[in-house]
Amino acid sequence: MPDRVSPVARIYLDHNATTPLHPAVADRMVAALAQDFGNPSSLHHFGQRAKAVVDQARSAVAALIGADASEIIFTSGGTESDNLAIRGAWEALERTPRRHLISSAIEHEAVLNTLKALAKRGAETALLPVGDEGIVSPDALRAALRDDTALVSVMHANNEIGTVQPIAELSQIARERGALVHADAVQSAGKIPVNVKVLGVDMLSISAHKFYGPKGIGAIWIRRGLRLLPTLTGGKQERGRRAGTENVPGIVGMGVAAEIALAKMAEESARVATLRDRLEAGILAAVSGTVLNGARVPRVSNTTNISFDRVEAESLLIALDLDGIAVSTGSACSSGTLEPSHVLKAMGFPAHRTQNSIRFSLGASNTQADVDRVIAVLPEIVEKLRHLTRTPVRA
Repeated sequence: MPDRVSPVARIYLDHNATTPLHPAVADRMVAALAQDFGNPSSLHHFGQRAKAVVDQARSAVAALIGADASEIIFTSGGTESDNLAIRGAWEALERTPRRHLISSAIEHEAVLNTLKALAKRGAETALLPVGDEGIVSPDALRAALRDDTALVSVMHANNEIGTVQPIAELSQIARERGALVHADAVQSAGKIPVNVKVLGVDMLSISAHKFYGPKGIGAIWIRRGLRLLPTLTGGKQERGRRAGTENVPGIVGMGVAAEIALAKMAEESARVATLRDRLEAGILAAVSGTVLNGARVPRVSNTTNISFDRVEAESLLIALDLDGIAVSTGSACSSGTLEPSHVLKAMGFPAHRTQNSIRFSLGASNTQADVDRVIAVLPEIVEKLRHLTRTPVRA
């Protein structure tokens, strides 16, 4: 199908869904496909060559989150990492009195649906509430913890509104009651500093395609000595935690992406935050009936989520796409559903606000010109959509 606008004019503001592959990552992956094709478990030259590049990437990924390389397990992505953490920990404790699992009401579906699956097997679950700022209260965790709590799983940064949770404080509270702690850092790793020791967690999930690496590869950090049951059974790969021949090109790509993210994080985070703030302020000033969803701080540097009163979010998304601007209504994993955002719903917003919100997530390719173009075209687009529905802006 032909492009509706010039490729030069297209603006990508959906980096929380996925990021474009960094050219250096692509180059190294192509080389790995051609040269490092051996099985890392093989003892001959070709296998050991593949093992060497996997180990190099493991060290790079570990450095990104302040971990030891021996504690990094490669997976297929954030969803598998979340499953391994939650299922693996719960199943390891299945025959003990600890049957209780705690998470938050604004988690990714990879966590929420895993909890639902385990509840069918006898797990007791609790979801921590959040206020209208989208941040989990430490007091809420204290109230929910029980002597039989096995695991607390709370995301580091929310994928829809970008708020950063007080993981270090939550971890300390959970440890005082003997519970394990898992953090889904898929939306924070590579954007803001993430250090497993500072956060005080037992497990942490990340995904390469959120920081300019390839899709289909992720990792989980597991504290040394922690007992987990693997969700995949088979060979002894990844220290017996994750069976199956390693995805060498994907792992290599993740390693390169981690190195680049770590080297550029401070500078790029500040640059993108400046653009995000300009976009946010411009939209709120130029378009009537708009409001920011979630706390301004603490928040990852690239994300803003804005409600457009009396405009259906899906209609606005399509209209913007026709004008060459790619945005999102929320989690890419929930696209195609008619359900309102569970994140905004958990924050206590009325039904219309949960269904009229747009997420703008910026990245490395975005410029001030991109931001200014969005601010320039949005008022007219929103006005046209409101005229079509013939509904006034709410006071």
